[in-house]
Amino acid sequence: MPEEQNDSSVAEQQDNGTPPVESNEPDDARAETEPNIVTRFGRYLTTANSVMVTLYAFILSLVIGAILLLVFDDKVQTAAGYFFARPTDLLLAAWLAISGAYGGLFEGAVVNIEDLLAFLNGAGSMSDVLYPISETLTYAAPLIMAGLAVGLAFRAGLFNIGAEGQVLMGVVGATVVGFSFTLPAIIHIPLVLLAGALAGGAFGAIPGILKARTGVHEVITSIMLNYVALHFLGWVVGLKWAAHEETPNQSKAVAESARLPLIMGGELRSSLSILLAIAAGVVVWWLLSRSTLGFQMRAVGFNQEAARTAGMSVPKAYVVTLASGGALAGIGGAFAVSGMGLPFAMSHSTGSEIGFDGITVALLGRAKPGGIVAAGLLFGAMRAGTSVMQPEVPIDMVVVLQAVIVIFIAAPALVKSLLRLRMPEGGLTTTTAKGW
Repeated sequence: MPEEQNDSSVAEQQDNGTPPVESNEPDDARAETEPNIVTRFGRYLTTANSVMVTLYAFILSLVIGAILLLVFDDKVQTAAGYFFARPTDLLLAAWLAISGAYGGLFEGAVVNIEDLLAFLNGAGSMSDVLYPISETLTYAAPLIMAGLAVGLAFRAGLFNIGAEGQVLMGVVGATVVGFSFTLPAIIHIPLVLLAGALAGGAFGAIPGILKARTGVHEVITSIMLNYVALHFLGWVVGLKWAAHEETPNQSKAVAESARLPLIMGGELRSSLSILLAIAAGVVVWWLLSRSTLGFQMRAVGFNQEAARTAGMSVPKAYVVTLASGGALAGIGGAFAVSGMGLPFAMSHSTGSEIGFDGITVALLGRAKPGGIVAAGLLFGAMRAGTSVMQPEVPIDMVVVLQAVIVIFIAAPALVKSLLRLRMPEGGLTTTTAKGW
């Protein structure tokens, strides 16, 4: 009864316009009702927010990859045949299969423990220790650029599935400029990168112009242009003035002055490309977060009609966004020629799959520059690690992991239901383009 009287008196005071009587409840008692940092962190881990969905998508892909390894491993199949007689044999075979595959992936991408111990004991070289990291950075640089090209389009509501063709055009532009001139490196290297950017940017602008003028979907035009770029590259390689005199199906090598300088020295092929890729991520972040042009891109991606009502040119945003993304992808193509080591030349396979992998990198990075850089490093590590995985593990296993990651990233509701995660505030978010 006293509590009811207190509640009614507070209500009467509020109705009369007088301030309510302050609660005599101690601060410690109120603090106990608020969740502490451990509880909040636990809730964050069990909520289907964008960060945790991305992390769980990667973990689930590793689990599915492990299951596939067990299903197709000969030793595991043999041990499963007499499981009830000696169950430990199956467990040991399963452990050896999974640890051998993922352990090799780690050693090829980060560090080989044997090489590290040999170096610490004075019997190895620092180059052997740094070789895995060098390979990871080498593969990651063009992937980051392709991922930024796709991610920039995502922020404007577009799907730049033509990053593959833009990378290939960047390869062509950078190679031609690379072997056609002999200039000081301080001039030749920027010229090669500029040629790649211009070739990729011009190629990326084509679907942007077609969408702005005719309304045709950029996915249709850009995916067709991928094949145009592929065959154009093959045609240039076959030209007499571009073909290598002794090596068939390969262009002339770019001049030494056009090759990006190495950052680790020796025989390690990691070059300035990784630093330039990270710098490009910073530039894209500034463009999207701090510039007027970036605001217009994001506004068009969020709501085209509202952006048009506010006086923004939606067709212009289409063209500028896809051209800018094409320039980024073209620089990635230049990296594939001048920043990844021998043969420093163009062939039918140069730059292949970089643009398509860039789509996965952009999805995993949630179309945010920082996330794309991190995802590019991860996928670069996966590419570098495939060369050290045990011989009986197919290289295509990495492709399977990438595909599974895309599935879970594109369907956060699937991750939420599998792991029984909480629904985040604002609902589930997906990284998709508008207009499907």
